[in-house]
Amino acid sequence: MARLCTGHIARQPAGAPSAPACEAEPHGRNRWTARTAAVTRSDTAPPSVFHTDAGHTPAQGPLGMVDRHGRPLRSLRLSVTDRCNLRCTYCMPEAEYRWLPRPGLLTVEECVRVVRLFVSLGVDRVRLTGGEPLLRPELPELISRLAGDARIRDLALTTNGVLLAPRMEALREAGLHRITVSLDTLDPGRFLAHTRGDHHARVLEGIAAAAESGLPDLKLDTVVLRGFNDDELVPLLDYAASVGAELRFIEYMDVGGATRWHPDRVVSRAELLTRLTEALGAPTPLGRGDDPSAPAERFRLPDGRIFGVIASTTQPFCGRCDRSRVTADGTWFRCLYAQRGLSLRDALREGASDAALLERLTEGWSTRADRGAEARLSLFPRAPLERDQLLADPLLEMHTRGG
Repeated sequence: MARLCTGHIARQPAGAPSAPACEAEPHGRNRWTARTAAVTRSDTAPPSVFHTDAGHTPAQGPLGMVDRHGRPLRSLRLSVTDRCNLRCTYCMPEAEYRWLPRPGLLTVEECVRVVRLFVSLGVDRVRLTGGEPLLRPELPELISRLAGDARIRDLALTTNGVLLAPRMEALREAGLHRITVSLDTLDPGRFLAHTRGDHHARVLEGIAAAAESGLPDLKLDTVVLRGFNDDELVPLLDYAASVGAELRFIEYMDVGGATRWHPDRVVSRAELLTRLTEALGAPTPLGRGDDPSAPAERFRLPDGRIFGVIASTTQPFCGRCDRSRVTADGTWFRCLYAQRGLSLRDALREGASDAALLERLTEGWSTRADRGAEARLSLFPRAPLERDQLLADPLLEMHTRGG
């Protein structure tokens, strides 16, 4: 989920030392940023909690195209909207937001063209995100168009589940391969306080519909926040097992609109595993399965249940990251934490040929040096973006980038 030099989106505190700059890489009137903002380990967490995988050497992509750190381009996360029908405290805690202008959002045709360009460069995994992607009425049409491309071996969707139950059949018929649903609590009261939406029952209905749809590899994602849901680790695992899903615990990240982030609220991978060992017995590490670039490290409990941990905050996996992100308005980010991206929409609407766009994408990836999550471990103190920064540039928001 992160890398080093396209300037990540945590705030540079006053008086903090500057992070190393990387070279500017021009693309006409668009330029990649050359600075990384400051974030580091907190004084409330011991240094031994934090690790990187800087020594990891990933395999090359199918076309041999790699970035400056040898990482292939294989995965694309395409946001189809920046709107969301929930206001989760770790993503959208504020009262008001600036939205992307609707005329500026990519059309279905433009989305399909962008995805096919990335696929022609080696991408074979595509995840549709938001905001909440089910708010996009044309989503089944887009899925159907993408599912027809045999080069895409994994076409997935991440959703909060509120609108899922009545739309699950249409998604399945359109050709969606698999689905991930966010579920942070089993308590309806907590859900309401956390999301400002009284939709907990609808989320559970959506999960049930996904489980019954016949789609394989259902996953549930839980962001663990100390003092909110860290007492629900075992009940959430039990629930996931009851619906045939694999649960993934995600560390609370200081990214995008997480303006309430504080290191004290992070439950680290190490602490999660300690708690689960005490409750259920020591889990056996399974690595990352057949996908070494997968964000989740998987574990098997003594009773056979499998779960994952995404430790972006304390153990970033920049060295194996093969992901690109395109926002709903067509801005390409090579790193989740980057402060600047490249507008593909402008080039599309100005009549750029596929050859010209492919040249731009190839140059952009081959010069990629981002290791944003690792950069956050190297500077002090660690703090999220401030509200005025987010209001000035909505592309910094996590709900715009599609996490």
